[in-house]
Amino acid sequence: MSERPARPEWPLFEVFVRGKRGLNHVHVGSLHAADPAMALHSARDLYTRRNEGVSIWVVRSADITASSPDEKDPFFAPSGDKIYRHPTFYPIPDDVPHM
Repeated sequence: MSERPARPEWPLFEVFVRGKRGLNHVHVGSLHAADPAMALHSARDLYTRRNEGVSIWVVRSADITASSPDEKDPFFAPSGDKIYRHPTFYPIPDDVPHM
């Protein structure tokens, strides 16, 4: 029995879809593809079968840099001492709606 030649692994892509009613792209899953164009077409076929999307983003997983949920407190703590970023710092007139 002969060994099969090693096949190069296709990179992993993360897929984000914007729905008809939504304004934001939402992560819907992942897939492997040879290149971004193939990833886009595969994502369309896999994640928008019922015409639920109006826009698709595909991003190589290796290109994403994210914070860790375990580091939430130390990572976001520096914003706590900047009170000017909170809306309570500014006086809001009574005639401004929805505040």
